[in-house]
Amino acid sequence: MSTAHLFNSADGLVVKALRGLVAYNPSLSLDLDHRVVYDTTFDRSKVAIISGGGSGHEPAWAGYVGTNMLAASAAGDIFASPSTKQILAAVNRVPSDAGTILVITNYTGDCLHFGLAAEKANAASGRDSCRMIVCGDDVSVGRGGGRNLVGRRGLAGQIAVLKVVGAAAAAASGSLDDVYGAGQAVAQQLVSIAATLDHCHVPGRTEHGALAADEMEIGTGPHNEPGYRKLQPAPSAEELVGSLLKHCLDETDAERAYVHFGPNDETVLLVSNFGGMSQLELSALVDELLVQLQRDWHQTPVRVYAGCLETSLNAPAFSVSLLNLTAAAADAQCPYGVEELKGFLDARTSTYWESFAGAQAQRRPRAEQFVQSAKGEEADADEEDAVAGGKGSGGDLPVDAARLERALRRACRDLADAEPDLTRWDTVMGDGDCGETLKTGALALLAAVDGGADSGKTPPLAQAGSSVAVLRALESIVETKMGGTLGGILGIFLVSLRAAVEKQVAEGSKTEASAVWGSALATAIEHLGHYTPAKVGDRTVMDTLIPFAEAIGTAGFAAGVAAAKKGAESTRTLTPRLGRATYVGAGKDASSGELPPDPGAWGVMVALSALYEGWAESA
Repeated sequence: MSTAHLFNSADGLVVKALRGLVAYNPSLSLDLDHRVVYDTTFDRSKVAIISGGGSGHEPAWAGYVGTNMLAASAAGDIFASPSTKQILAAVNRVPSDAGTILVITNYTGDCLHFGLAAEKANAASGRDSCRMIVCGDDVSVGRGGGRNLVGRRGLAGQIAVLKVVGAAAAAASGSLDDVYGAGQAVAQQLVSIAATLDHCHVPGRTEHGALAADEMEIGTGPHNEPGYRKLQPAPSAEELVGSLLKHCLDETDAERAYVHFGPNDETVLLVSNFGGMSQLELSALVDELLVQLQRDWHQTPVRVYAGCLETSLNAPAFSVSLLNLTAAAADAQCPYGVEELKGFLDARTSTYWESFAGAQAQRRPRAEQFVQSAKGEEADADEEDAVAGGKGSGGDLPVDAARLERALRRACRDLADAEPDLTRWDTVMGDGDCGETLKTGALALLAAVDGGADSGKTPPLAQAGSSVAVLRALESIVETKMGGTLGGILGIFLVSLRAAVEKQVAEGSKTEASAVWGSALATAIEHLGHYTPAKVGDRTVMDTLIPFAEAIGTAGFAAGVAAAKKGAESTRTLTPRLGRATYVGAGKDASSGELPPDPGAWGVMVALSALYEGWAESA
């Protein structure tokens, strides 16, 4: 787990965070003594919705205070319930003539303190004007072993309840009975489960129990509570998603079949980042969830919410929640239909969460989302057909198709196998993406050699024995699949190389293949020089490319590869003068204690060496 923090103590941290949070919205105010955030514009003729809990779960719960959602929230210490006194202060800050509903997650401290506050409020008013909705949605807590006595643990599915009751309360006809009934119905139609890559860390505390590097835990709670199963080695993302959805939706599991989902039911998906996941991975996770929901469970959520919904400090973890809107609307205690519930979910708020976290609301059907993308893929397929056939405006340099295929396969395999070393070295000296970038390109080229996903439509790349077809395919792969500086350099290099080959063959200025390649490589290096100042000795990919191009033009393929190897090896002793590595200086590879080679230079050398070896073996 990461133990690095900007604030290395929890002392005073909660109050500072609350002060910072309310600063964005002049309608919000903070009761410092009780750590209560409340909406000063709250209309007391409406039902007041109040929530709260331990801090460390931001934006829950202060981040949900605003129009159409919470009227107030109470913040406890990190991972600790607010006191009864704090909760009563929240109730008093937003007095309501229509009544108050406390919405909480199912934890003992919260149930006790919020329950006591409700009792005190009702005793003071002399009527049943303060009610409580307890949200327990975690399916990792099964029915057996006495766990049914306390019910399921609360996870981020509660946010759907807050959205519905908040908007319902703000509606003109939102009576206490109606809003409470809707909230109870929604809460009962939720299932959630969490997965953790490692524990979170509380500033100033000594934490124990971190997961191993190749370990993952499912069914975990948001306070470092252990889950019910550890997985080692960690499954793939696809396998993990499949397992989590099975726990939520498999009705043959008597321990966890809490909610029935029919094939035509309208559902809502909520994916909460516990605080330590990148947005890149979270968005990819949402996509994988939607793919498997539709493919394996015949579910297409009508609404999707994703992001930091209810966090756990800096935990590299997430939770998945599913709500059956159709079943909630059918509940006898819910006075609203499905369309009205969706309207409540869509109601805009002035909360910190919605203003700054970019919460997703209405979601188009998946088919509509990808109409334009699908057209783009068809266009790409047409272009790839042209590439595979070697179509171009200039001449071509034909080669033996069998030798070409073997050489390409060898180059792709060796480059993909080199990924772990390249990644490790780039982590020492750069940003760690070089290995994956080159592996992605290698696997894409291998797929083209195999004929793509649909070999009946796209001929295998090497079938025609076309040098230009291979270069065009590489251009397309680099352009669409390989980003970063290295992708840009290789893209310019390959475009220039292919154009030079086509031009020389078409003009007949060179007849021997070695002469064509030597001249075209020299032209490509010259064009590349217009876009990068890197030269031999700067510790970049140019330490491989330039010697290779110069040697092959004068002494042939074998000499070019030997020069590339020598150039790549030389980067171990060079000081970086260009690129990200210049910011960190020369670093040692922790696994060997030596200065690593430049990963870009080494990766290109591996590809060139394997290409030559594959070609020579085929002779």
